[in-house]
Amino acid sequence: MSKEQANNPLHGKTLEAILVYLVSYYGFEELGDRIRINCFRKDPSIKSSLKFLRRTPWAREKVENLYLETLKK
Repeated sequence: MSKEQANNPLHGKTLEAILVYLVSYYGFEELGDRIRINCFRKDPSIKSSLKFLRRTPWAREKVENLYLETLKK
């Protein structure tokens, strides 16, 4: 493993694991308030959110950034 990856808290984490963690920490309602995207606000589910996030790079980046901020708490 490169040094760069050793210091990357996202390394080895799947998008699903990140999303499950955030939903268990915040719940979909608060997640939708923090990241204003419809997949968290209108009839949310892990499956539908993953589908959207996998094809929407800017939204995935917001989720990953919130995950990193949450880990620092």
